[in-house]
Amino acid sequence: MRINRAKIENFRLLRDVEIGFEEQTTLIVGRNNSGKTSIAELFRRLLSDRALSFRLEDFSLGCHECFWTSLVSFRAQQDSSETLGQLPAIKLVLDIGYDVDAADLGPLSECIIDLNPDCHEARLEFRFAPKANALQALFVDLTEPLEDPEADRARLYRELGNRIASAYAGSLEAVDPNDPTNRKTLEPKILSALVGGGFINAQRGLDDDTFRERDVLGKVVEVLFQSALTDELDPTRRSTAEQLKEAVDQIQGDLHIGFNAKLTSLLPTFDLFGYPGLVDPGLVTETSFDVDKLLSNHTRLRYRGVNGVTLPETYNGLGARNLVYMLLQLLRFFREFQGTPTAAGVHLIFIEEPEAHLHPQMQEVFIRQLEYIANAFVAQLNADRPWPVQFVVTTHSPHMANEARFESLRYFLSVTDGPGLRRSVVKDLRQGMGGAPEEDRNFLHQYLTLSRCDLFFADKAVLIEGTAERLLLPAMIRKTDAAAQGEPQLSSQYLTVMEVGGAYAHRFFGLLAFLELRTLIITDIDSVAPGAKNKRVAVRVAEGTFTSNACIKSWYEPDVSPAQLLDKSTEEKTDGGRRLAYQIPEQDGGPCARSFEDAFILANPELFDLGEGDQATLAYEHAAEQKKSSFALEHAIVNTEWRTPRYIGEGLRWLAQGNPAPTLGPDAIAAELVAEVIDAADGAQVDG
Repeated sequence: MRINRAKIENFRLLRDVEIGFEEQTTLIVGRNNSGKTSIAELFRRLLSDRALSFRLEDFSLGCHECFWTSLVSFRAQQDSSETLGQLPAIKLVLDIGYDVDAADLGPLSECIIDLNPDCHEARLEFRFAPKANALQALFVDLTEPLEDPEADRARLYRELGNRIASAYAGSLEAVDPNDPTNRKTLEPKILSALVGGGFINAQRGLDDDTFRERDVLGKVVEVLFQSALTDELDPTRRSTAEQLKEAVDQIQGDLHIGFNAKLTSLLPTFDLFGYPGLVDPGLVTETSFDVDKLLSNHTRLRYRGVNGVTLPETYNGLGARNLVYMLLQLLRFFREFQGTPTAAGVHLIFIEEPEAHLHPQMQEVFIRQLEYIANAFVAQLNADRPWPVQFVVTTHSPHMANEARFESLRYFLSVTDGPGLRRSVVKDLRQGMGGAPEEDRNFLHQYLTLSRCDLFFADKAVLIEGTAERLLLPAMIRKTDAAAQGEPQLSSQYLTVMEVGGAYAHRFFGLLAFLELRTLIITDIDSVAPGAKNKRVAVRVAEGTFTSNACIKSWYEPDVSPAQLLDKSTEEKTDGGRRLAYQIPEQDGGPCARSFEDAFILANPELFDLGEGDQATLAYEHAAEQKKSSFALEHAIVNTEWRTPRYIGEGLRWLAQGNPAPTLGPDAIAAELVAEVIDAADGAQVDG
């Protein structure tokens, strides 16, 4: 049994998304504020033992207008069923796959209502929707509009915050995957019986305070003890836990006989006060040991030292503590599953930002070994009985993202959902890259793994030819921004730079389009002409008949000539969110360079003594004498007064425009912050 996919509507940034789950590990990547945390929070709510509730802040901002529309209809005394239907609802649809030959499907058997023998999925639909009396509960005293429309709206949303809880309720239904009208009402608690939840939050309390022990790791011991007490499969663990409990009971008896008798003698007798009518109530002391409190409040996990001295957990580095904490939490989830007689058919574990404090190599090892850890638990601790676990990992780490295969990645993209509003779009790389040739997918995976590129987290990307462009690009961006004051500044945007060469840039086109990432490809015109024995040789642009650049030939056609390339307009160099930039004359009709170095020289002739003659040829010959890295370093560090080549400057200005980065409006930011603060407060109350 496994969760195949989830469809979510109207929860925070998840206005209308569908996400597929891998059989074991699904990696969620994307920029900040793209909704990655929202999906973990929704499942945390649904699979929690606490009473399920949502607030106004949990509704997607894009659906808030539905409340206003419903109020307007209510004031007009329109049909109540139609008006009720205008109210928004938070919805989660889960498709759970199962084995038809399984001996026992447990609680899932109640959810299978279709009669199709070829259907191997059960569909559950949870809705946090308005009750039958929701209109009265929400709008009863708002029937008279205020004179100021803006004040009227503000009053509505202010009042809604206090009324959602009484006007809305959660419900769960089984739905026939083949016939949406065929439904069966279920108790909401069956969801937690079907799907076990485990959550390792991004904020784990592993602060670097070496003077006050937080003992974050030690608190896990209490959970391991509790799971051992109820373990039906491992009598040794259960016996050990029972012996610990007996030892505490023995200490309790000794306390009562000795310690409390002496402590009682310290209390005063009330006849000393001489107050008329006051009878000595006979106070005695009783000190009790609760084994749970003993473990959670007084048991610490420490590291082995030397000479019998142990070290507190805060004496280890944050990275090691984070890794140990996550491993202990995974063991805790496994033990809880193992110790539950009627364990859920699926165990869904969310791990948020596991990269915190881990160095890059450890990040790669963690994501690579996650499934191995689960298999080791099964083999070593569960006699090979399966643990139906599915991991969902959210991360900002390019090291983790690039280590994983494309098929396991879910890319969260934030897009506009109205003025000042954003919503999430989920890009499933299993589907999106599934049609790409295996050769291209392998190339991209190997390249991203080797280059550690943060392609999945950037606002924009630049693909460049080689070392010289990479070293000088930051300075060229600063110079281009300085010359365009009052316009969007590229230096303030999150940019990733990939050195791919002209032979491979076109292999990224499919991935870049799928990610909807605005990208500038800076490449060389690479003019060539037929030479001896039908071999093409490098020549000046004016003499060239073809280009040897694979990226340019892929963009246009294989036999495009340099003369045709110089005539291309900006529109012809642009394809959706991608733009091509290759050498053009610094002034219309002037000499044109063939590669970056001679283009740099032609853009700054006063810095180079080229002499008389054809400037394009002299610049090309001078560039050929230079070592690329030395040439770039000299002008990046020593001689910094120069002009950016025209073709790069134009490309960078294009890239700076049309910024797709998620810029939330004030209302959206406020709502997201309020929701996060309230969630944090709720978590603190539970943890406390």
